[in-house]
Amino acid sequence: MFHTKPGLMGEIRSRFAHVSACPIEGDRIFFENAGGALTLNSVVETSAKFAALPDNQGRDNPMSKHLMAIIAKAKADTMTFLNVDHGQVFVGESGTELLFRLISTAVLGAGGEVVGTTLEHPASRSAAQRWAEVAGVEYIAVPHDNETGVVTAQDYAAVVTANTRVATIIHTSPVTGMGVDLAAITTAIREKSPHCFIIVDGIQHAAHGHVDLTAAPVDGYVMSAYKVFSRHGYGVCWVSDRLTALPHNNLKGGPEQNWEMGTRDTGAYATFSDVIDYLKWLGTHFTQSTDDREKLEAAASAIHAHEKSLTDAMVDGTGNHRGLRHMEKVSIIGGADNPHREGLVSLTVEGVDAPDVVERLRHKGIRVHTRKADHYSGNVLEPLGLTGCIRVSLCHYNTVEEVADFLEAMETIAG
Repeated sequence: MFHTKPGLMGEIRSRFAHVSACPIEGDRIFFENAGGALTLNSVVETSAKFAALPDNQGRDNPMSKHLMAIIAKAKADTMTFLNVDHGQVFVGESGTELLFRLISTAVLGAGGEVVGTTLEHPASRSAAQRWAEVAGVEYIAVPHDNETGVVTAQDYAAVVTANTRVATIIHTSPVTGMGVDLAAITTAIREKSPHCFIIVDGIQHAAHGHVDLTAAPVDGYVMSAYKVFSRHGYGVCWVSDRLTALPHNNLKGGPEQNWEMGTRDTGAYATFSDVIDYLKWLGTHFTQSTDDREKLEAAASAIHAHEKSLTDAMVDGTGNHRGLRHMEKVSIIGGADNPHREGLVSLTVEGVDAPDVVERLRHKGIRVHTRKADHYSGNVLEPLGLTGCIRVSLCHYNTVEEVADFLEAMETIAG
């Protein structure tokens, strides 16, 4: 996709820190984006700027009012990014912490059974199971399809009942890279239980595709900033007014609508605006519209198309390099022809343990990651009879030339 715009890929890569070299190891190809995407240079600059400011929010001075305006802009920017015009945005310690807070609030406040899936990351799965136990309500897991790596609206419909009060959804799996149809699943849940509280783990999805909470009217959507071109140290979430109306942790005597626990970092809000400003800039290369949401839509479509071209090249081959599907010792989790894939290919190599593949690729200057069948990934890997896999995760700043280098390296490992 981006190659159709001369010079655009160079512009994109110039906006990210350490795009082609690690400050410790030197030159490398970064295919470990699911573990944490590259950081925008603007985020680095903004973080330093706000770390130096001594002023606090909510004071009667010009700097404090300036900080409050920056926070208000970031919240509005995030609402535009999510395409929602109600509820509220706030930041927390991390995506995992925010999922625990939202899920505990929903489970304790709603009563009734809780439905999740076997596909989910433990951030949502553990939270739902723990608080269902505390509340004394049933937790039911919708089984995902081991072959495709997804869970469907029909799968939820088979389990959700009128007694379901809370449902959790993972938008994209960080193990397989497969995304689900959020709008269809939300509709299926609402048809069975109209007032069910629906909370979504969007941590893996946010950097790769389209988010539209108007089309998928959920009650909570959580993202981790460092996985969507910002930095560590905070997560971002949106909550509906109806979820906020439930009793939740806040200060006695303070605003009942408040979710933030103590003073949050203004720089966190500001850096998420940097992310959205970047995406709007990217969108201007694919639309003439001046509307911010339409720019974000255009950017999302372009990102999805470009990343698909990269994963297709990785699977099918590019130039004179064989694709993974043609390497006899390689098995691709979720299959080679999976339409749900979002910028990620997980694989195994017959006769070579996953950590050994990761190490050999690192020696060839390619950064990937091992997913083990542990509390993070065992729910996906164990049913496949796997103790681990190699996760190769891309983002839109990666290039087909990098994919070719990866395939060349894989030929020597799995050939």
